[in-house]
Amino acid sequence: MIPVQLILKNFLSYRDATLDFSGLHTACICGSNGAGKSSLLEAITWSIWGQSRAAVDDDVIHSGAKEVRVDFTFHSSQQKYRVIRTRMRGGTGVLEFQIETPSGFRPLTGKGVRATQDVILQHIKLDYDTFINSAYLRQGRADEFMLKRPNERKEILAELLKLNQYDQLEERAKDSSKQYKGRVEELERSLDNIQLQLQQRETTEAQRKELEVELNNLQQTQAFDHVQLQSLQVVQHQRQNWEQQLSFVRQQYQNLSQDSDRLQQDQLAVKVQLADLEALLTQEAQIKAGYAEYQSLQTQEEAFSAKFEQHTRATGLKQQKQQQLNQEIQLLERQLQQAQAQLEALEQQEREIQQTLAKSPEIEAALSQSLAARKQVADLDQLQMQVTPLLQQRANLQNQLDRAHASLMARLEQLQSTENQLQSQQRRQPQLQQAVLEVASQIEELDKKRVYLQRVQEKGQERRHFIERLQAHQRDYERLLGELEQKLQMLQNPNALCPLCERPLDEHHWNRVVEKTQVEYQDTEGQVWVVREQKAVSDREIQVLRQEYREISQELAVYDSLREQRGQLAAQLQATTDVQEELQKIVAEKEHLERSLQSGDYAPAQQAEIQQLDQYLQQLNYSEKDHSLARSEVERWRWAEIKQGQIKDAAKRQAQLAARKPELQANIAQLQAKITKSQTDSDIAQQIAALEKQIIELNYSSEQHNKLRQSVREFQPWQLRYQQLLSAQQQYPQLQTRLQELQESLNIRLTERQNFANQIESIVKQLADSANPSAQIQALEDKLASRRQQLDDKIAQLGRLEQLIHQLETLQIQCQQEQEQLQNCKKQQRVYQELAQAFGKNGIQALMIENVLPQLEAQTNQLLSRLSANQLHVQFVTQKAGRSGKSSKKNVKLIDTLDILIADARGTRAYETYSGGEAFRINFAIRLALAKLLAQRAGAALQLLIIDEGFGTQDAEGCDRLIASINAISADFACILTVTHMPHLKEAFQTRIEVSKTQQGSQLQLLI
Repeated sequence: MIPVQLILKNFLSYRDATLDFSGLHTACICGSNGAGKSSLLEAITWSIWGQSRAAVDDDVIHSGAKEVRVDFTFHSSQQKYRVIRTRMRGGTGVLEFQIETPSGFRPLTGKGVRATQDVILQHIKLDYDTFINSAYLRQGRADEFMLKRPNERKEILAELLKLNQYDQLEERAKDSSKQYKGRVEELERSLDNIQLQLQQRETTEAQRKELEVELNNLQQTQAFDHVQLQSLQVVQHQRQNWEQQLSFVRQQYQNLSQDSDRLQQDQLAVKVQLADLEALLTQEAQIKAGYAEYQSLQTQEEAFSAKFEQHTRATGLKQQKQQQLNQEIQLLERQLQQAQAQLEALEQQEREIQQTLAKSPEIEAALSQSLAARKQVADLDQLQMQVTPLLQQRANLQNQLDRAHASLMARLEQLQSTENQLQSQQRRQPQLQQAVLEVASQIEELDKKRVYLQRVQEKGQERRHFIERLQAHQRDYERLLGELEQKLQMLQNPNALCPLCERPLDEHHWNRVVEKTQVEYQDTEGQVWVVREQKAVSDREIQVLRQEYREISQELAVYDSLREQRGQLAAQLQATTDVQEELQKIVAEKEHLERSLQSGDYAPAQQAEIQQLDQYLQQLNYSEKDHSLARSEVERWRWAEIKQGQIKDAAKRQAQLAARKPELQANIAQLQAKITKSQTDSDIAQQIAALEKQIIELNYSSEQHNKLRQSVREFQPWQLRYQQLLSAQQQYPQLQTRLQELQESLNIRLTERQNFANQIESIVKQLADSANPSAQIQALEDKLASRRQQLDDKIAQLGRLEQLIHQLETLQIQCQQEQEQLQNCKKQQRVYQELAQAFGKNGIQALMIENVLPQLEAQTNQLLSRLSANQLHVQFVTQKAGRSGKSSKKNVKLIDTLDILIADARGTRAYETYSGGEAFRINFAIRLALAKLLAQRAGAALQLLIIDEGFGTQDAEGCDRLIASINAISADFACILTVTHMPHLKEAFQTRIEVSKTQQGSQLQLLI
């Protein structure tokens, strides 16, 4: 990933900033502490991965701002991409991803932030953790790996290499092994139980045949009794029909009696109503007179109600018109006040304009000075446009020349260091060959012991499973002994029953049962003793196997260390194969570089071009100081241009105000006339006078109206009496007809009731003449139910036996299947045990770390030799000897660790004993070597290197070597950014990015 452009808006300490990386190769980001140097780099990680040092997402937004946006354009895999990430305070974020095409940028954005993030990772092939541990050397984290305890460094290295996936695989393999082990134990218990059940098969078959014979006899007897029951039920059914008919007839008789009583009551009610109607019809003349008076009073009240409605309507309309007139007058008065206020404001503006126009002569003189200054600035701008590209070109050429010199110096130091290492390796070759042969012989012996140890372990597991089966048999025998002992105690009772069939025992059968039970008890007791003896023998065998396992395990304790040692020795031996040829090439290249540096004949094209540029710049004679003075003169006379615009505006406004003033005066006079006319001569005022005249002509009296209403209420009951009279005249003939119909219905009901009484007497006589078979039917049903219960019991027993036989057949098949499953589960258990060991810390992970460490050590020493002038050399030690007690060599064991030993002129010692400056050089070398290694494993080219570290612990010579090392590795990177606040360090970089803190936020300035 190579940066091209970074645009910030409201990100951390920045409000608006743009940084163009085009043409930058090795640059320094400098500024005071807290100015925002690290924030500039955090913006890159936040735009691509959405992560930064901020604990809360909204913390990346500039204080007081509502939204943050970062645009980052970069090259990756020969393609140009652009990432745009925004976020609203308290809301969600938006992420856009684009790729450059001939027609412009084309979006690659997915559906949502997470999908777009996945697309970005697919293209750049770097996640956040890999980036900050490889390309981004973050502030305060260079020594994070070194400051950990030795036994924790290997875990950190495994985490950086992302070996934790093997821990998950190890756990899964262990879980699967435990599951298969539990399944094996479960299948063994199930098979033992199945074998015991299969022994009951022959006994169950004989019991089924006996039950089938008994069931057939019972079914024949049951069929004969069922025929007798059916004949008796026919007789009983005829008798039940007669009883039902008797009940129906009696119910009908009762219903007719109730209807007769109801009809008689209805006759009495109709007679009472007829008497009331006759009394009302006798008052017909009095009722009609009262009703006529009520109608006369109601007509007078309706006339007064019409007058009341007209009076109310006229009064309301008058009030409405009066309110409307008042609103029109108020509106005219408000318009008059507004017009008067506008006239006063216009006169005030005229006075202000006169004051502005009085300054015109002074402004004309200042304008002539401003024009002269602008002409001078335009000439200098034209000259600057010619000079600026030339200065940039000269700075780039000088930078290229310096990089070429630094690259040659770094390459020369690298060749010297490599020459020393190769000579040392060449001298060690015979010793390495002898050491490899010795270690290989020891490993071969230990491999044989490992195979024997596996066999001992399998035999121990077999013995433990055998003991578990013996324990299960022992529990079964002990339970059987308890049951037999209980039977013997029951048989001691004089009236003891048979334990199987629960029948009384005579003396002969009692002796046989006791003798048989005692024999079975003795046999079972013998089996218990046999099981106990087998358990004791198996326990002794397991103790012997455990002792042998411990002895062999102690001998194999050094197996892993020997394998590690063999790998290291083989790698070192392989590295010494082509040493002589490489030495010759290095010596030749070293002599060529020394001649080039002494004569200075490197980069001739750049040196010649720099001389030509210097001559041309002297001819142009451009001065930045004169240019700045000319710009300040233009700014000094800028106020005259502003004042000239104000005078022009004042003249225009004066003409507008002169035209507006007569119009406002005429409008004020017109509004005053309208107000006077509206109060007396308007249409609404005339309508109000007409309504007042109409109210007087109506002559409405509310007192007379109330008296008339009282009289209407007093005569209102005659209206109800009149309606009752009309209803009585209509109902009287109907009630007479109803009384005659009720009498006819009563006569019909009495005749039908007598007929039902005769039917009841006939049915009662038939029931008395016939016999009742209920007792016989009940006795026969009881016998059938008892026999049916016996049949159900026999059928249930037969069903249970058939089901048991079917289950035993199924168990036979299940037994074969579970035996096959048992063998498969044992095999799978062994497979997952081996996988768990392979995925563990001492398996694949240890091998991968051992393979990585030589590469890491070589790259670290290559860098460290430049930083220390070949004075420091790093060695990684992954295991060391330890003792579990004060005994002899048998207790010596290897401990996993990751010690870092540093060799210098005084010898080899631990990293923790070095001073701050030396420790920082070691940190930087190891950290840079880790960066290259991680990027290589991620499948991405490490083209960008960001060093955000403090160099305060370095002396002058150490700083110079550090800068020389950065320049030496610059050819390996497309862009290197270094962050510092030290003045003498930032001067060592020709390209600098100055960061300063202002009240408007952090500001950027690119210096080339």
